[in-house]
Amino acid sequence: MEIEKFNPGAWQKGYEYKFFLPAKVDHTFTFSDSVIQKKLEKAYLKLGELNSYAKLVPDINTFIRSYIRKEAVTSSRIEGTKTNIEEAFTDKINIDPEYRDDWVEVNQYVLAMDFALKQLSKIPLSNRLLKEAHKVLLSHGRGKNKQPGEFRRSQNWIGGLTPKDAVFVPPSAEHVDDLMSDLEKFLHNEEIQVPYLIKIAIAHYQFETIHPFLDGNGRVGRLLIVLYFISQGVLEKPLLYISDFFEKNKGLYYDKLSLVREKNDLLGWIKFFLDGVTATAEAAVSTLQRIIDLKEELHTSLVENFGKRAKSGQALLKYLFVRPVVTMQQVKEELGVANKTTYELVDMFVKYGILKEITGYKRNRLFAFEKYLNLLKK
Repeated sequence: MEIEKFNPGAWQKGYEYKFFLPAKVDHTFTFSDSVIQKKLEKAYLKLGELNSYAKLVPDINTFIRSYIRKEAVTSSRIEGTKTNIEEAFTDKINIDPEYRDDWVEVNQYVLAMDFALKQLSKIPLSNRLLKEAHKVLLSHGRGKNKQPGEFRRSQNWIGGLTPKDAVFVPPSAEHVDDLMSDLEKFLHNEEIQVPYLIKIAIAHYQFETIHPFLDGNGRVGRLLIVLYFISQGVLEKPLLYISDFFEKNKGLYYDKLSLVREKNDLLGWIKFFLDGVTATAEAAVSTLQRIIDLKEELHTSLVENFGKRAKSGQALLKYLFVRPVVTMQQVKEELGVANKTTYELVDMFVKYGILKEITGYKRNRLFAFEKYLNLLKK
């Protein structure tokens, strides 16, 4: 089937409302649009640069953990949470009680991503893996009563108070298993000669249209993208999360998905997706370079200014790249030093602009590694 002639499905009559029943996607897609070809080439070029850069960064797994938290914040923000990057690196006890539910959602997404990436080395990308990740995602917090780990058995909808006044109504529950089985086959069908980036663009659209869970579909749908990239070797390390692009272009993101269903414009969605991959890969490369520069700059500062505290300073700096928001107690426990040494070291980090106290309290203070956090926000 030519992408330009894609028929996305049709509206069906439900009980007092209509739902959208998507067409199945486990078949070959072809395209002749020269713009797509150019965007595809550019996206692969930028992904290649990102893979190369990842090999240059010492302790790359340290930064992967930070990227996962950044993705959790951004992807959850699309769904309406208010947790910021500083709070994502902070323990729950230090979060304002009013915002702890949001913090729990972000933290569960971190756990779900960690879990899914580890499982990917044991089992293939599949409905089973997505269900297991979804179970982790919703095991605590506001979604714990929304059938964690199970495809829905009732109707859901997007926007509005009921399906009758909803912005979009996905297929009725009896179609979900069959549609998700088709999507799984599509992802693994090696006879379909479709570039990986186009295949996952179609798969993400299809997943969001099926909306197979009662809650958490957006987050799992965006997680699907990076899991597919890793499973197919498009990415060597999980360092590209397109949620930031979707969040910055949130209105256009939803419009492009809707226009596939309303105007058969799969081509427009794929172009938007490829632009997102390119922009996200470019941003990731830029961030990695700035992280390398920051490490070198701070290493020089420690050697020149910290004297006998330089060795402890290096240990603390390494810890801050893992946990960029810390308490005095956490520093003490991580370094295994006395209280006096802890206070002196943290004070020196504040003096030289590496750490900044962010609570304004005299007790229970939090210190943020602002230069690093600011890089993650870009």
